Amino acid sequence: MLELPVYLDNNASTPCDPRVLETMLPYFSSMFGNAASRSHAFGWAAEAAVDQAREQVARLIGAQPQEIVFTSGATEAVNLAIKGVFETYTAKGNHIITCQTEHKAVLDTCKHLERKGALVTYLPVNSDGLPDLAALEAAITPQTILLAFMYANNETGVINPVQAIGAIAKKHGVIYLCDASQAAGKIPVNVLSDHIDLLTLSAHKMYGPKGVGALYVRRRDPRVKLTAQMDGGGHERGMRSGTLNVPGIVGLGKACEIAQQEMAADAKRLSLMRNRLQEALLQIEHAYVNGSVEHRLPHVMNISFKYIEGTTLLMGFNKTIALSSGSACTAASMEPSYVLKALGIGDDLAHASLRFALGRFTTDEQIEYAIRTVTSTVQQLRAVSPLWEMYREGHLADSASWAHP
Repeated sequence: MLELPVYLDNNASTPCDPRVLETMLPYFSSMFGNAASRSHAFGWAAEAAVDQAREQVARLIGAQPQEIVFTSGATEAVNLAIKGVFETYTAKGNHIITCQTEHKAVLDTCKHLERKGALVTYLPVNSDGLPDLAALEAAITPQTILLAFMYANNETGVINPVQAIGAIAKKHGVIYLCDASQAAGKIPVNVLSDHIDLLTLSAHKMYGPKGVGALYVRRRDPRVKLTAQMDGGGHERGMRSGTLNVPGIVGLGKACEIAQQEMAADAKRLSLMRNRLQEALLQIEHAYVNGSVEHRLPHVMNISFKYIEGTTLLMGFNKTIALSSGSACTAASMEPSYVLKALGIGDDLAHASLRFALGRFTTDEQIEYAIRTVTSTVQQLRAVSPLWEMYREGHLADSASWAHP
């Protein structure tokens, strides 16, 4: 029997895999030692568990265990990476290049550093959500110290040309930071072949616990140095002081191990389900997919339904389907998503967007329910929409230039 609500917001967070939880539980009770306590068995056991997790995380992304720094999540990892590079490489320059569609953790950190003297270039994207590589290379100057481009976008699922970006960075001797929060554990990621120098990831995006993440810091060719942002006992090779979250780290490690084993099968199954959902929803008049459909995560779809507000649509089934609207709304602001605006999407479609993010525990029955519910809700809301009525009567020009893929 179908249980409601149906969860299709896996880019926001994923449920903790039962296998991950089972692996974590002993480190809350019988194996509760501090990993920095090296004078007794409790500390040794904790340290061994952390070491194993470090190896599991490293294997997932093609790194060495010594290159993994544990953090409280991807946001802290991003802050450590960007601020750490800026403070360490001031003798070389102060120029950072990033993209308009990056996560707020990157954008807001860059804006913070602008107040401290950083020069930041925010490159645009095309209508597919992809950066212009020629423009990227042209933006590099002798003072450029960092490129910050994500692996895959959290709103659209669009996958960046990471290997090409990394090659440009390597060619010019610039450090490349890649936020892989949405990609790691979902698609193959390899820091060596992708020429990535710094990479961030988060456990709760890949069926692990919240409150733990990791930062990969390249040790050779080139050796990347970072200025610590938290001072204390010198944990994590001096880059991130603080008592390690052993249960969380164990959970992250196990999540990475499972992802490495099951990623290919999950991606195949979820892409078929996502495509079936997309095909069905595009039967709705004036429904449009946002971002590239060719370069996209296998489990994500962002779609707009014109002549209806996404937030209104969400309210129509908020007790039956868990989704995110493309509109970045707060209590004081109803501005449309900055990511969709960067793609050149008008306010009408940006406001009317929904992000569907499937996951490991999504079922065919849930997809069929989502198709029926979203379709009927769109039709019901349009039936009482003055805009829709005006459009049907020919009083409202259809300015949308989108075509079904």
